Amino acid sequence: MDTSILIKTFVAVFVLADALGNAPIFLVLTKGMEPEQRNGVIDRASIVATAVLLGFAFAGQPILNYLEISIGSLRVAGGLLLLLIALRMLQGEMDTPIVEQERDVAITPLALPLLAGPGTLTTVMLLMSESPDARLSVAVGILAAMGVSWFIVRQATRINHWLGAEGAVIVTQLLGFLLAALAVEIGSIGIRELFLNS
Repeated sequence: MDTSILIKTFVAVFVLADALGNAPIFLVLTKGMEPEQRNGVIDRASIVATAVLLGFAFAGQPILNYLEISIGSLRVAGGLLLLLIALRMLQGEMDTPIVEQERDVAITPLALPLLAGPGTLTTVMLLMSESPDARLSVAVGILAAMGVSWFIVRQATRINHWLGAEGAVIVTQLLGFLLAALAVEIGSIGIRELFLNS
């Protein structure tokens, strides 16, 4: 198992899931629910998000091969996508999901796109492609990050009360900064692959 890839996967997925920053959104979406019902929604959302991430991590490469898309191109596109998300986080422009009463919010928007958005899906596929032996490391990193995110979201009420409005903004800003740095790193690797190895 490659520890460095495991840690990189954990950090990337955890930051992108943004469980701390999304805690107030989870509270809004589950408002009026009993604690057991809220926990059930959170459990379903976490399971769905984890399954989607694992599926995309393992099946992403065959899809790329079929579409004849290089890893370098995907890295650049993924880096740009993550940078856009990071800038929105830093500027406080993340959209608040609209609640629809006759729909299971565990699937959308909780699992998709809050916990497993397009940026996260792209990132796990890129990390999976870094090394032929990285499959177990990436899978464990995804499971660990989603496990921690699940625990944090389960404590959403306490965390929101503890952080307050200003604290949630600060956490989102810090996570946005880390995500921006990760986006630049992924994009720069892709540019080197496209132009220096051609």
